[in-house]
Amino acid sequence: MNMIKAETCEKGPVIPTTPLVIFLEKVQETALQVYGHKGFDPKQFVDMSLRQNIEATVEAFDKIPRTVNGSVLKNDLDGFIGKYLGGADEDLVYVEPVDYVAEPEGFLPKVKNTEVRAWALEVHSLWKNLSRKVSDHVLEKPELYTLLPLKNPVIIPGSRFREVYYWDSYWMIRGLLASKMYETAKGVVTNLISLTDQFGYVLNGARAYYIAIHIFSQPPVLAAMIVDIYNRTGDLDLVRRCLPALLKEHHFWNSGIHIVTIQDAQGSTHCLSRYYAMWNKPRPESSTIDRRTASKLPNICEKREFYRDLASAAESGWDFSSRWMRNESDLATTTTTSIIPVDLNAFLLKMELDIAFLANLIGESSVVTQFTEASQNRQRAMNCIFWNAEMGQWLDYWLDSSNKSEDIYKWEDLHQNKKSFASNFVPLWTQLFSSVVDDITTQRVVQSLRSSGLLQSAGIAMTLSNTGQQWDFPNGWPPLQHMIIEGLARSGLQEARTLAKDIAIRWIRTNYVAYKKTGAMYEKYDVTRCGAAGGGGVYVAQTGFGWTNGVVLALLEEFGWPEDLNIDCY
Repeated sequence: MNMIKAETCEKGPVIPTTPLVIFLEKVQETALQVYGHKGFDPKQFVDMSLRQNIEATVEAFDKIPRTVNGSVLKNDLDGFIGKYLGGADEDLVYVEPVDYVAEPEGFLPKVKNTEVRAWALEVHSLWKNLSRKVSDHVLEKPELYTLLPLKNPVIIPGSRFREVYYWDSYWMIRGLLASKMYETAKGVVTNLISLTDQFGYVLNGARAYYIAIHIFSQPPVLAAMIVDIYNRTGDLDLVRRCLPALLKEHHFWNSGIHIVTIQDAQGSTHCLSRYYAMWNKPRPESSTIDRRTASKLPNICEKREFYRDLASAAESGWDFSSRWMRNESDLATTTTTSIIPVDLNAFLLKMELDIAFLANLIGESSVVTQFTEASQNRQRAMNCIFWNAEMGQWLDYWLDSSNKSEDIYKWEDLHQNKKSFASNFVPLWTQLFSSVVDDITTQRVVQSLRSSGLLQSAGIAMTLSNTGQQWDFPNGWPPLQHMIIEGLARSGLQEARTLAKDIAIRWIRTNYVAYKKTGAMYEKYDVTRCGAAGGGGVYVAQTGFGWTNGVVLALLEEFGWPEDLNIDCY
């Protein structure tokens, strides 16, 4: 497989940084020098707020005494932060969800085991812990905060993630729907729609540094949220309000630098999408770490390419993984923008199918026609470019500029990434798998998943490479478990449905056992050990945890838990 670097370090517009974020990055860099790397979380500093205006705060910061070598003493920095900066958790305040009840009517009717049911109710109660609203201070003086002033209450992931995140919200909504918290779920979507109305896409997270710094989103699942809420509530007014925003988001992912044209082996051309952040500097929430990683690169052009590819990997949600690297042992070889990813295009296929469904509900026939055709085109493209019959998987495709003419890449088998990733099976989640793939192909995909090495005793691993990155082996993440399980469960093949239930049991069990040991739900788990939290990456395992809670509740609603089935590790 010929893996190449991005073609130019200056491609794509860059949005200027806001003074507030520039200043907080400066505080972050100073804090690293003072406090050291151990236990240091750079995000904490760009999430802080100002107690006075930016001019007065910068002036005070510049007056902090410096030693001969220009460094700041710990007591002086502590004093400045205490006087001039607000804590990273002061911009959101707790709010009781309007539709929370301790045990909703009709809650998880398939869960018969009393231990599991008691635990599920505890997980359900965590929605109260994660519910917030934007502080009145943010609404009154937004220029002092990096948090964006969203109108409705929010559900945060937990721990260091104190703001709304895009794709996290989908699985939180699935859990909220299982908890019968329909108004809270609608509020979450309404917040995301407001971001799309304002910016043309849903931000990665609801912070100023996600708009003024590196323009990028996250896996596009907004349409799926609206479909799932409609299927529970029948709310056509919500559909009418949301459709224009969905059209904007679709345009964001299907225009400009996100679009790649590729010619298949038969000479037909197809358009597919890639992750591509419009940013070529360190990410503010991780500036000190990004700079340290880039320091080994020889020149500014390569550093800028790396920063863009790093932000693009964050846009994918897989930050970070050997999936994006030319050399899986070296994060500095991340080359996300040179990859056409299977999962992004599966998300977009589902978006197109969902938009057509929603438009049909409200009589927008021209939109139905447009997006039905778009979904058919993408389905053909995915089968031609990604599908590998020998492996029984859809495979990421690496772009090679030497095999390009007039902005059209020519497909070659050698550019498919032949490694097994959990993302190779995300098309299971769309109708591509459940409605058009024959039983023989379905069986091949099921066999491929079973034999891939990804399926472990406690769930599905993201990759087979143990690199120390958090989206690599042995970690399993809730969204991928849920999408693959749900796709298998919808199949017409009994073998696929049986496998879906088996994986669901493994995943529910490891969540339960970890909770009983620690009292926490984790953002990720080690799928080789039942009840073990995941690790790797640049921060410790986070608890809370929004999408983990949502996936467990959704799986328990779908599959239940029989009274006589053992819940403890074997």
